[in-house]
Amino acid sequence: MPEGPEIRRTTDQLAAVLEGSCIEEAFFGQAHLAAAAEQLVGCRVNRVIPRGKAILMHLSNGLALYTHNQLYGVWRVAERGKLPHTTRTLRVALHTGTHSALLYSASDIALLEPPQLAAHPYLAKLGPDALDLDVTWRDVAAQMRLQRFRNRSLGALLLDQSFVAGLGNYLRSEILHVSRQHPARRPGDLSRRDTGLVARAILQQTRRSYATGGITNSPRRVSALRKSGCTRAQYRFAVFGRAGLNCYTCGSGIKRLEVGSRRLYLCERCQPEDGHTQP
Repeated sequence: MPEGPEIRRTTDQLAAVLEGSCIEEAFFGQAHLAAAAEQLVGCRVNRVIPRGKAILMHLSNGLALYTHNQLYGVWRVAERGKLPHTTRTLRVALHTGTHSALLYSASDIALLEPPQLAAHPYLAKLGPDALDLDVTWRDVAAQMRLQRFRNRSLGALLLDQSFVAGLGNYLRSEILHVSRQHPARRPGDLSRRDTGLVARAILQQTRRSYATGGITNSPRRVSALRKSGCTRAQYRFAVFGRAGLNCYTCGSGIKRLEVGSRRLYLCERCQPEDGHTQP
């Protein structure tokens, strides 16, 4: 499933061709929405914004088009009349005078009136967005101290969109590694210092991934690894997907675990379960 940084980059692409433009033709591939396509024709797209892992398109008729890529959905942008060749199922097509925005394979799609936005089951539960520059590490630390979050394991919490929106599986592993925390630890177990480290790592890793197109390793490490001949797949992450390889920090082997039915990678020396990091 795309994580917050990927959704934000997709939103940027959509906004570049849709914002301020009028929809000349629209299509919905789902039967219950097919007739609603006519409501979009002639509308101007006022804003395209990400909300966690969802995208909202605010239209001049007051409606908002909500889409969530889920596991397999993907947006594509093309010049009008030059549609991509694909075997995917087309779910949404929005055509302006110059471009087409096309959503394939996703099924979580809705046209929402303003009162429905606040009540939408996904949107209503979202926590602060890690890519919202108004959100600070202190805001995230305050979330960690809330009673409903403080006794849950970090491994579970970092996938909960009501805690911080936009996080996902690769970010979870990278955040825990950078902050040197084991996934079994809980916010209530952490010192003030460690709480701050986790909160800062959540924002740093998510925003770095957005800025770099998915790379979470530090720029200095990436530069050194590139000079040594490593490929992007090799220098992209510190731990995610690197089971059996050496930790860049201490040289120990990276382990793969299953946490919440999803894979998680860590260095047990850098991220001990008891919280006492070895020198």
